[in-house]
Amino acid sequence: MSDRGAFFESVSKYFDAALPYTDMDAGLIEQVRSCNAVYRMRFPVKDDEGRIKVVEAFRAEHSFHRLPTKGGIRFSRHVDINETIALAALMTFKCAIVGVPFGGGKGGVVIDPATASVGFRERVIRRYTAELIRKNFIGPDIDVPAPDYGTGEQEMGWIADTYKNLKMNTADVYACVTGKPLGMQGIPGRTSATGLGVYFGVRIALDDAEDTRAHGLEPGIAGKRVIVQGLGNVGYHAAQFMQADGQAIIVGIAEREGGIYAKDGLDVEAVLEHRRVTGSILHFPGAENIADSRKLLEYPCDVLVPAALENQITAENAPRIQAKVIAEAANGPVDYEAEEILQARGIFIIPDIYLNAGGVTVSYFEWLKNKAGVSFDRMMSRHEEMVKRELVERMEELTGQTLDLEIKQRLIRGPGELELVQAALEQTMTYAYQRIHRLWKARNLPSLRTAAFLMAIERVGESYRQHGIFP
Repeated sequence: MSDRGAFFESVSKYFDAALPYTDMDAGLIEQVRSCNAVYRMRFPVKDDEGRIKVVEAFRAEHSFHRLPTKGGIRFSRHVDINETIALAALMTFKCAIVGVPFGGGKGGVVIDPATASVGFRERVIRRYTAELIRKNFIGPDIDVPAPDYGTGEQEMGWIADTYKNLKMNTADVYACVTGKPLGMQGIPGRTSATGLGVYFGVRIALDDAEDTRAHGLEPGIAGKRVIVQGLGNVGYHAAQFMQADGQAIIVGIAEREGGIYAKDGLDVEAVLEHRRVTGSILHFPGAENIADSRKLLEYPCDVLVPAALENQITAENAPRIQAKVIAEAANGPVDYEAEEILQARGIFIIPDIYLNAGGVTVSYFEWLKNKAGVSFDRMMSRHEEMVKRELVERMEELTGQTLDLEIKQRLIRGPGELELVQAALEQTMTYAYQRIHRLWKARNLPSLRTAAFLMAIERVGESYRQHGIFP
C-alpha cells in the first residue's frame, strides 16, 4: 500500500477506534464518516516554454453539517484523491473540536512546489480557481480554501483576485479564501497560527503534572529538549515560539536535505538564516550532521514535533523512538500501527486532530473579518485606550505617584488586531485541550486521540441530527 493509502487507512482506523464509546445511530455515524462531495479535474496549463501541461487536481468537501466547508490547498507531486478525502475528514473533526462552525474541505494539485516557477504556479492556481467556480466548489458561504503544504499567502492572493474578477458585484468576495496577504484583507498572525497553536497545545499538555510525571517528565515546557521535523511554516513557528516564549531547548531540526543535532541546543533563527545563505541546514556551526533526516526522529529528546508530512513514524521506526512526548504538528505523522507500538511503550501522543487546529482557528477569524468588512480592533481599541487612560490617571491621583512613561503607555495601549487574534487562539487551544482531556479521563478512554475523535464524531453527529435529514 502507498504512503497515501496508508494515511487514508489510518484516519479510518482512528475513526473506528472511537465508535465503541458512542451510542450514536449507525446511519448517523455513516453520514459523519462519509465524504459528501469530491471534484476531480484535469486542465491544461502552459509552462514557461509555452508547452501545454495537463494538471490533475482535486477538491473534497467532506461534511455539509456546517457551511462553508473549509480546508487548505496542497501542492505536491504525490497528492491523490484518497489523501485529499482523508485530509478533508480531519478538517471536519478539527473544526468540531475547536468549535469553529465550518465543515471540512481540502484541495490538492499535482505539481512539484519546489521546481515549479512562480509564473507556472500562478497560472495553475488561477485555472484551478476557475474550475472550482465553474462547479460551485468555492465561495464565502460554500467552500473556503486556505494554504497548506506547498502553498502560501501568494497563492491565496491569486485565488482571491481570480474569484473577485469572475464574481463581480459581490460584497464579501475576499471571504472566498483565507491566508491572504494583509494588503488583500488578510489577518495578522495567520502565517504563524498553526505553529503558535502547536506551542499553546504542547504548553497546556505539559502543564498537567499527573500526565507529565507519568511519562517521566516534570511539568512545564521550560527546559524540555525538543526535536522538530520540518522548518517550514508550521515547524519553524512552533520551534521559534517554544524556544523564545517557552524556554524549551531545540536540540534537533530535520529537513529534506538532512538533519542537525546539538545536545546543548540550536538557535532556530540562526539555523533559518544559515539555510537562507547556504541553501541547507547542514553544516550549521556546532551541530552534528545527520544524512537521513528521518533518523533524527529516533534521537533522544523529551518532545518530538513532526511538522512535515504524514506517515513519518511507522511500525518500522516506532520501536526506536526515544521521545517521551510526540506532538503531531503535521497531519497524520504517526500511522495507526505505529501508534499502537508507541502507546505500548508509554509514549504520550498529542494528536494532530487537535494540535494542528490553530490554522483553521485563525482562518475563521479572517473569514469573519472579511464577512463583516472591518478589522476587529478598529471599533474597540481606541475606546479601550480612553478607559484605561482614565483609570491609570485616577490611580496616580489617588496614590500621589506618577508611573514611568513606558509602563504607563504599555498599560494604556488598546489591543491591536494581532494581540486579539493571538489571545483568542490561545483561549481556543486551551479550552479545547481541557475538554478533550476531561473526556479522556472521565470515560477512561484508551488515548487522547480516541477522546478527540469521539468528541468530534458526537459533535458533528449532533449537528446533523439537529438539522434533520433533507428530503
